[in-house]
Amino acid sequence: MKTKLLSALLSAAMVATLLVGCGGSSSTPASGSASSSSDGGKIGISMPTQSLERWNRDGSYLDQQFKSAGFETVLTYSDNDSGRQVNDIQNMLADGVDLLIISAIDGEALNTAMNEAAEAGVPVIAYDRLIMNDAVSYYVSFDNYTVGKLQGQFIEKTLDLSNAGDKVYNLEITAGDPADNNAGYFYNGAMDVLNPYIEAGTLNVVSGQTDFDTVATNQWSTDTALERAQNVLSSYYADGTQLDVWLCSNDSTALGVAQAVTSDYAGSNSVLITGQDGDEANLKNIVDGIQTMTVYKNVSNESIVTLALAKAIMAGETIDESLIPSFGIDCAYDVESYETSAGNKCPSFLLVPSVITKDNLQELVDTGLYTMGDDGYLSAAQ
Repeated sequence: MKTKLLSALLSAAMVATLLVGCGGSSSTPASGSASSSSDGGKIGISMPTQSLERWNRDGSYLDQQFKSAGFETVLTYSDNDSGRQVNDIQNMLADGVDLLIISAIDGEALNTAMNEAAEAGVPVIAYDRLIMNDAVSYYVSFDNYTVGKLQGQFIEKTLDLSNAGDKVYNLEITAGDPADNNAGYFYNGAMDVLNPYIEAGTLNVVSGQTDFDTVATNQWSTDTALERAQNVLSSYYADGTQLDVWLCSNDSTALGVAQAVTSDYAGSNSVLITGQDGDEANLKNIVDGIQTMTVYKNVSNESIVTLALAKAIMAGETIDESLIPSFGIDCAYDVESYETSAGNKCPSFLLVPSVITKDNLQELVDTGLYTMGDDGYLSAAQ
């Protein structure tokens, strides 16, 4: 997913190739993120925050992959501050990076930095979260709509909704960060499965809170999800009304919801709770029966695809589905689903997520990225 190339050797034709795609065009680096010896070029890696487990994993995997391939790296985390992320990226450009890999805090807040990247002829890979600027060359992520669809289908199958008859299940919903372009895809994927059952009365949202803006969670915050879940439970379930399922778009919000259900729910039944990412605390909750499932996205594979794409860009190779066999990873090439501006399609490489429950935790161990203790709990492999 190895041509080595210094930016000083890029020809004018190469620069033109780098800008093909979605358009034409300070914080201290994380500890250990800079490499002083390189013959592959310099890569800027901008991650949103270290406060969520998954971004630490993403940043680490990307940093390791590119260093091992002979690149110099500059890795930053921007503490969920879009202004700081702009500064981080500007500093990388001033430092002479040859390519940028950016997971945006806010997909619409990076125009200044993106325009500067385009002016400098530096290609941009939007990593996991799409950036709404035509300077983005390519997008690498998982199939975000499918992530939500898998959550909805899990609820549908587990509750056997298609055969529910007159039975009614009570549902609540927690979605993701409205500044994250992915959040709408997750929500829509799940709701496209569940809405027919809501309309039929098989699923009943007791709070009435179903629209995305109402159920969204700024910065995917566990504490924000917890507070809202407590309010919903105290307002609509304190009388003993049974809650059957809580759709959570990711694991950090699921942690908050699970905490609220554990401490504030008056009912005695187990509540089905969904998630996404495979964070260690959530995997523990799955083992303990507190969370029911998570949609797992192997971010190590995401970094492998990103490395292969970056190499192909810097080598001036044709970027299309013909690259996929070199990845060795299940992936699709999509030129229709994502836009960086109205009508401007962004070529995307979309990896395939999977459902993890208590019954198939061994699949995570089999990736080599987790180990399982004698207590059955999983932890990230060292």
